[in-house]
Amino acid sequence: MGLSIGIVGLPNVGKSTLFNALSGASVLAANYPFATKDPNVGVVPVPDDRVEKLAALYKPKKTTHAALQFVDIAGLVRGASKGEGLGNQFLANIREVDAVAHVLRCFSDPDVVHVDGTIDPLRDKEVVDTELQLKDLESLEKKRERRLKDAKAPGKPGEEAKADLAVYDKVRAALEAGRPARSVPLGEEEEPRARELFLLTAKPVLYVANVDESQLAALDSDPLVAKVRALARAEGARMVAICSKVEAEIQQLPEAERGEYLATVGLSEPGLNRLVREGFALLGLQSFFTGGEDECRAWVIRKGTRAPQAAGAIHSDFERGFIKAEVIRWDELLRHGSEAAAKSRGAMRVEGKDYVVQDGDVMHFLFNV
Repeated sequence: MGLSIGIVGLPNVGKSTLFNALSGASVLAANYPFATKDPNVGVVPVPDDRVEKLAALYKPKKTTHAALQFVDIAGLVRGASKGEGLGNQFLANIREVDAVAHVLRCFSDPDVVHVDGTIDPLRDKEVVDTELQLKDLESLEKKRERRLKDAKAPGKPGEEAKADLAVYDKVRAALEAGRPARSVPLGEEEEPRARELFLLTAKPVLYVANVDESQLAALDSDPLVAKVRALARAEGARMVAICSKVEAEIQQLPEAERGEYLATVGLSEPGLNRLVREGFALLGLQSFFTGGEDECRAWVIRKGTRAPQAAGAIHSDFERGFIKAEVIRWDELLRHGSEAAAKSRGAMRVEGKDYVVQDGDVMHFLFNV
């Protein structure tokens, strides 16, 4: 689907180390601000054991997981909205992503300088939020001035402009009060008008508490992690605690040695798995599956997608010539042991154009072009 999550935060909070772990890339992770100048992009598989279980059933030549795109964006500093540091570049890069993974430093390390001298994830969060809100206010005011002129027009054009302005004013009030655009409750008719503003603070956010290895054993009681958890809860946002340094080390190990290493640091699975799954959910995404002797694959769609549009995720011809879909739940298919057995027992159903695809559906599309 081409959806992406931008990894953002102040300099030296561990963004590039996290990106290295996510993508397996060797992105520069240096102990000084702006080591990352240009955004680095990595496509990361979404951990999903359902794919492996279905692959064991189909025994395909190829197995393909769903994937997410992560973008490592240069660190932001105070004054970025006015161009300080790499502010203009940072803001342009973040505008291009669909959601934000906001990395907050919760570890102490005398060898890794903090731009503000002390460790305080809430203060760091406020610095980034303030700069984004200031930029949004600047952008909003320009659009508002244009719509004020349009509102003087007679008839429908003027009424549309007035409706836009009513939404703009709601959003402006929130930004001026220090709240992000995504916090503004909007009606069904108002949401499209707000989306047209393309505001930075309207993007959904996942908070990433970046900790040290020594903190992993007591994440539930760690005071800095607790601050980030409370922040996320207050905003209705998602949150995950992770040690970027440990995750990067895991990626350097052979697969056979990773389980033992995870056990030594008190993890049942890599923190990256949780991060990617949370990012997937943050974007409102889900997977359906197709299987056969050539490939077993997870396809990415938005929640609420109907069958023809899901078919279009595979190929536009499938959507254009959609007739019907054969559907079975992944776990039900495993229980029957094969598609043939599922069909013979009436477990595979036929759905039409109005069917809303569910997470975990295994599907075959019938089409005619």
